[in-house]
Amino acid sequence: MGVKKGDLIDERKRHPHACGLVVKVMGGGAGFEKVVCCDHELTEEDLVSELGSRTGRTKGTLLPATVIDEKKLYPDSCGLRVMIMDGGAGFKEIRCCGHSLTASSVRELNYGQLRASEPKENSPPGHA
Repeated sequence: MGVKKGDLIDERKRHPHACGLVVKVMGGGAGFEKVVCCDHELTEEDLVSELGSRTGRTKGTLLPATVIDEKKLYPDSCGLRVMIMDGGAGFKEIRCCGHSLTASSVRELNYGQLRASEPKENSPPGHA
């Protein structure tokens, strides 16, 4: 079946005493199999319509807003991209298209870098 953009997977739906991992699907997902966290297998059965209470969720090394991108390691995959929304202390892997996505699949966000090149030293100053 897979997952689609906008889906939320919440570990607390079936495992209320776990670390409370919540991931949001940002794209791709046709080949989604499962998320492994706290030795639980989270599947389509763990989809929720909205984010529940944040109380008691335990964060791990993958902090909220971390993006895991399947295309980073497997360019010919379905391109599953998920964002960690909360929890995650027991996060192990995401299985998609037969691939294992771990912390090595994190998409790096480079803050402070400009998209355009710097102006040349001898160019006239501009007015914004």
